[in-house]
Amino acid sequence: MTHRAIDKPVGNTIRMTESIDKIISALELEPHPEGGYYKETYRSLGEIKEESLGQVYKGKRNYATCIYFLLMSDNFSALHRIKQDEIWHFYDGSPIKLHVISELGNHTVHIIGRDLHNGETPQFIVPGGCWFAAEVINKNAYSLVGCTVSPGFSFEDFELKTRKELVSLFPDKEEIISKLTHH
Repeated sequence: MTHRAIDKPVGNTIRMTESIDKIISALELEPHPEGGYYKETYRSLGEIKEESLGQVYKGKRNYATCIYFLLMSDNFSALHRIKQDEIWHFYDGSPIKLHVISELGNHTVHIIGRDLHNGETPQFIVPGGCWFAAEVINKNAYSLVGCTVSPGFSFEDFELKTRKELVSLFPDKEEIISKLTHH
């Protein structure tokens, strides 16, 4: 798979840096169902038994998991949710705009990046059960982040609804839902 080269901001100038292909290859990333690329980098050996997790979980879970997640400006991470809290960690590239819709329908936007003086945060926690999506802020850019989940991530805990289903849940959020869903 070939992607176009990307620009990386350096001070007030932009210089050509690595290609998306080099990042994908170096980190051994695979396409993610919600958009972007990922690789699981950690899954704890220890596990939490189902009876200790509560009724929302079926089966046991690892204590924690962690992934690399790469997103490009020509795509987005579609609205989805998981049962667990998810911690986002900023590594490189453009800041990310993270949209969160709570179970009550409150929409908030958080900027994950390293420019602390302009309101960016290098780490953000999405509460379990919230719908969330991410987009790269700068054009012709990428964002490389990490996501840590505890109890550990399982695709059994992952939910990706259609645009129509989400709009039926949050009719007053139709504009942002339409922007951040693939279908």
